[in-house]
Amino acid sequence: MSTILVIEDDPKMQTGLRDNLEFEGYTVRTEGDGEAGLRVWTDNAFDCVILDVMLPGLSGFDVLKKARERGVSTPVIMLTAKGEEIDRVLGLELGADDYVTKPFSLRELLARVKAVLRRNERSVAGGSMVRLGSFEADVTAYDASKNGAAVAMTPKEFEVLKFLWQHRNRTVTRDQLLTNVWGYDESVSTRTVDNFILKLRQKIEPDPAEPKYIVTIHGTGYKLMI
Repeated sequence: MSTILVIEDDPKMQTGLRDNLEFEGYTVRTEGDGEAGLRVWTDNAFDCVILDVMLPGLSGFDVLKKARERGVSTPVIMLTAKGEEIDRVLGLELGADDYVTKPFSLRELLARVKAVLRRNERSVAGGSMVRLGSFEADVTAYDASKNGAAVAMTPKEFEVLKFLWQHRNRTVTRDQLLTNVWGYDESVSTRTVDNFILKLRQKIEPDPAEPKYIVTIHGTGYKLMI
């Protein structure tokens, strides 16, 4: 299940986007101003951001620029009310992946969201190598080593590592890991996630008792730091 962040200050537009995206099966978080949106975006894992240009505080352009400067590569669809070419060009130059001009049809926006997510999945699939200090893993070939020696890992451990790597430097919740790695298996709990993280630390970290790569975000989940 993909997670989408909507940064939009119009309450009716915000509600409409959230309701329709949730109806399509997405997990949605909404924020109403630029500064809050930037903070939430850079601190958490999202698969797509729908970003309005006209926001209180920081503009959508400023939010996008700062996020890209911090190395956040989440796909972005810009919402612009002006429809002027200069706005579209500026958004794309700053790192937006697509744009929609208000007023727009929800069908069009949903189609663009699906297209952006598909492109991002293909892009992520191409980057299969994980390198964390002396630890290396090819999460597609299920092959890992540390200091040149082979490391035994289960397929599920590779899947957990892959999801963390795809969302590196951003907080990933336990529920996101459960949904994306285990699906909706009711026999799996958040404790299962914690146990897998413990096993990964033992295989990856120089000192598992003081992790430097897979860090705990208390009350939320984990963050893979690089």
